[in-house]
Amino acid sequence: MRKNFITLIALVFFTSCSPRDFLTRRLAADLISASSSFKAPQQFLVQTGIVSSKEYPSPEFLVLQHHGWLNASNATCPAGITPPPCWDVALTPSGVDAMRSLISGDDANKPSFPIPVAKRELVGIAGISKQGDVADIEFMWHWIPLNEIGAALYSSDVRYQSSVGFRDYDDGWRVIEHAHQEQTLDDALKNAEPLR
Repeated sequence: MRKNFITLIALVFFTSCSPRDFLTRRLAADLISASSSFKAPQQFLVQTGIVSSKEYPSPEFLVLQHHGWLNASNATCPAGITPPPCWDVALTPSGVDAMRSLISGDDANKPSFPIPVAKRELVGIAGISKQGDVADIEFMWHWIPLNEIGAALYSSDVRYQSSVGFRDYDDGWRVIEHAHQEQTLDDALKNAEPLR
């Protein structure tokens, strides 16, 4: 009788707890990986036409030009575009082939258009620092290219480290997506530091 009573009490206790009540590395990894900020693909804005020297010599433009997807020639700067010199940037035939399937129909005739190039993949949780109902989670991640453009722009070999706040609510732990003081996941991803 006593054994059945203890079993009943244990059963009631464990069924009242949710897996989200205890902040473990696995829960932190699952919540970060499932968040909309982490799952959002990296977009690259391809800009063609006349661009200023402020935009053109960016590393991304130079990578695309090196792969033969873009070419640029000197151009006269129209009013409102500074500083000179300006460049007339155009997709090459191989650039059109590489990007054709990545461009939505509405963007095909625009001078600039976004293309998805990479997504994030969680490598692991580096550490958890809890204090009451808040916690800071340090995690490592890297880019996974979605296509050949992404592979040229983002190396999957480079690892990044970020830190994000978590909060314990009545239904369990959650990633802080919108905050007043703590760092949100979106901020953590923007402020990521490459690991050395």
